Amino acid sequence: MKKITLVLVALISLSAATAQIRIGKAILPYEENFGDTDLKLNGAGMRKVLWIDMYAGGLYLTKKSKDPKEILDANETMAIKLNIVSGFVTQKKMIKAVKDGFNRATFGNTKALDKRINKFISFFSEAIVKNDVFDIVYIKDKGVTAFKNEKELGVIKGRDFKYALFKIWLGDEPASEEIKNGMLGIQ
Repeated sequence: MKKITLVLVALISLSAATAQIRIGKAILPYEENFGDTDLKLNGAGMRKVLWIDMYAGGLYLTKKSKDPKEILDANETMAIKLNIVSGFVTQKKMIKAVKDGFNRATFGNTKALDKRINKFISFFSEAIVKNDVFDIVYIKDKGVTAFKNEKELGVIKGRDFKYALFKIWLGDEPASEEIKNGMLGIQ
């Protein structure tokens, strides 16, 4: 009887540890760990263009929040996961979207960030295909580390950079209201 109980406890623990949520055709985990910090899915949404799903985005925080200003201002480890679900998302389109996003996030005032923005854009030097997963992780007091399919692409220092980058999805003029509301858990 003890063995059966142990097996059941192990199975329940395993299923809780690998718990995931489906957003359209994408699957995002409920929990992540970056920089030795456990993060929980705050919310997730789908970026659509016209009626086509482009990518699912999830926001991971240490504690849930629906306040974008609080999230943007926080010097806490956090992450955005982007799961590409469409072949329409290409390297060229991603680079353009990132440039446009930084311009909107900074009201066209990118001068102080230009070198770091260019470095971030260089992370998209390889082709982007359906099912690629990007993790954009801000590590408290370290900077933004970007990953593609779990492979580290590089680190960009500065909380000001993190602020502008995360504002692409969480700012007043986000890439998509639907994905912003999903990430904030207010859909």
